[in-house]
Amino acid sequence: MNFIRKKLSPLAMPQEIEFVPSLPKTRSGKIMRRVLRAQEWGEEIGDISTLEND
Repeated sequence: MNFIRKKLSPLAMPQEIEFVPSLPKTRSGKIMRRVLRAQEWGEEIGDISTLEND
């Protein structure tokens, strides 16, 4: 938290940090931010047919 405060900005400080085992990625390796956003807000995830299967 101190690193973020000093290097970026006090306004960029997150309220909390959540660690997860893996991020949802497409087959090309892009992180599916809409899936993360939907999980955080409790919304429907939608189509995840392009999700990379581990």
